[in-house]
Amino acid sequence: MAKKRKKKRKYSRGASREVKNEMHRYKRGRAKSGRGGKGGKVKSRKQAIAIALSKARKKGKKAPRKKR
Repeated sequence: MAKKRKKKRKYSRGASREVKNEMHRYKRGRAKSGRGGKGGKVKSRKQAIAIALSKARKKGKKAPRKKR
């Protein structure tokens, strides 16, 4: 029987925690966009996730680069 290979994580636990916290802020209407949260309110879930992953990358967590 073939051995089952362990799958490598695409995002670190820290990065997924960052997304969880940002979604919490988004759901309560406290998520802000822009540098230092000086922009307007975050309108969509996708935007909230993108902001969280961006913050995670800045902190040095494992998260793939944005696609261009």
